[in-house]
Amino acid sequence: MTIVVTGSLAFDYIVQFPGYFKDHIFPDKLHMLSVSFLADSMKKLRGGCAANIAYNLALVNERPRIMGTVGEDFGEYRVWLEAQGVDTSGIAVVPDELTATCFITTDQNNGQFTGFYAGAMAHAQDIALRDQPDWQDIDVVIISPNDPTAMIQYARECRELGIPYIYDPGQQIIRLSGDELADGVTGSRLLILNEYELEMVKNKTGLTDEQVLARTGMLIVTRGEAGSTVYADGAVYDIPIAAPRRVADPTGAGDAYRAGIIKGLVHGLSPAVTGRLGSLTAAYAVEQYGNQEHHYTLDEFMTRFQENFGLEAGLRDTLARQRPNAHAR
Repeated sequence: MTIVVTGSLAFDYIVQFPGYFKDHIFPDKLHMLSVSFLADSMKKLRGGCAANIAYNLALVNERPRIMGTVGEDFGEYRVWLEAQGVDTSGIAVVPDELTATCFITTDQNNGQFTGFYAGAMAHAQDIALRDQPDWQDIDVVIISPNDPTAMIQYARECRELGIPYIYDPGQQIIRLSGDELADGVTGSRLLILNEYELEMVKNKTGLTDEQVLARTGMLIVTRGEAGSTVYADGAVYDIPIAAPRRVADPTGAGDAYRAGIIKGLVHGLSPAVTGRLGSLTAAYAVEQYGNQEHHYTLDEFMTRFQENFGLEAGLRDTLARQRPNAHAR
């Protein structure tokens, strides 16, 4: 039995501009925009939705398997992921290609210009869940932002094989058609979006809130500092945030949140507790610069859970319980 995480695997180059974009962009000249921002710092970080989610799952005592495509430059990243407790056996190397790369320039107001090179990610459609040697034993698949064709393929494959899946289209909503989005939502175990993404999905598909809910087993809408809302079993659960001890970088918090949600789902926890697990895993990510720089022990996690949400009977035992494919950390 295993958790399979599909999605992007990438290197992130984060460039910090010590000024404000708004001071250098003139609305009446956007048709001829040409600007250059001199940065005072740059960092190369491990990233990609699939790797971020998997890393955070490993922190909560799972051994997730990533299924994705990378370039020939991924070797050191693979070794690092394995050392954290992530199964990389589902990652395929594309010859003569580079791993997907994201270039982000951020100003002092957290405004961003982002460029993304798909690289090897464009070949994700060439691998399939059917090729996994133990696909019959997969507990759940999360379909996170990836090559759009691959995302369409994985949703259909999950339904054909009877594998529960979480649909998390995120940044690729723009690239997917209304019919493709509706197809991905239909039959999913869980649909997870932020407020704006939900409106985009409804606009592109023509579905109402009620029709979206009717097509998925559970809907989670994240609302930033306002927490999140879980719609499950005909009930609505308002989930508060876990208070961060500092805010260093919000990048990667959404992926960390998803790891907490998956942990709760695979262990059959209530929607209220599952949502709070997501809130806390996200808080840890916010406190460090980068997607995979935070870490914690089970005892530290439980202490903060109790500080934020009170004592939850049996939760410690659930968190400590390893899936059959998990290893001691």
